[in-house]
Amino acid sequence: MRFFVPLLFLVTGLSSIQAQGSVQVTADAPVSRLLNAFMQANEETTTVQGWRVQILATTDRQRLETVESRFERQYPSVPVDWVHTSPYYKLRAGAFLTKLEAERLKFSLSREFEGVYLVRDEVEESELLRMY
Repeated sequence: MRFFVPLLFLVTGLSSIQAQGSVQVTADAPVSRLLNAFMQANEETTTVQGWRVQILATTDRQRLETVESRFERQYPSVPVDWVHTSPYYKLRAGAFLTKLEAERLKFSLSREFEGVYLVRDEVEESELLRMY
């Protein structure tokens, strides 16, 4: 019987909390402005931190273009692009949200391309939708 009284109080207390309604919070003007700026910046952002598979890093632009053409012929459904970070041209494929997803492509490519590895990159959200 000792356990029944606190349990009854707990159940009665919870039902009275639910019956009281909702809580309304009013933020100060500076806080509201800051929250609005944060929401606007988030809405304008179209990229996320993702993963790509780097196929090649070279200083020879002609070699980059040769490997890129070969890759596009062998994997027409996988987007590929390159970036130039002086003095290197870096050929990268895919656009993945998780490292695990990128690992699948890396595994396939490592049988045909030497020195393939994963890199973190800013990935357009629209690119993610096109993958596999």
